[in-house]
Amino acid sequence: MINKTILQHCHQEGFDETEIYGAYKIFFGTLVSESRLKIINILRKDKKNVTELAAALHLDQTAVSHDLARLKKCGFVKTEVDGKYRYYMLNEKTILPLMQLIDHHMSQHCIHILREVKQDAE
Repeated sequence: MINKTILQHCHQEGFDETEIYGAYKIFFGTLVSESRLKIINILRKDKKNVTELAAALHLDQTAVSHDLARLKKCGFVKTEVDGKYRYYMLNEKTILPLMQLIDHHMSQHCIHILREVKQDAE
């Protein structure tokens, strides 16, 4: 069941429950990409521009730019312009606490996944 506050707000905007779940899929789908997860984790430490992120990830700037556009669309990152550079930073108000909660959950409830993968590889 969708939270009543979200549901009421979205209904006021003219969206139905199916459309709301579609937005949830887009949001959570953002976390499916390994490169986007790596960008999130890099930005947990400090703001970076596309060139710095591309170098850290060993990816081309176009791929990184596409990932950043998706992250920005869903509110994971914010931008700051400094001269000719655009810097990306993690949304510290909402996404940083979310990632900390995910880290905690993973360490408590998902470590067995890594063990199973490792055992299957042996």
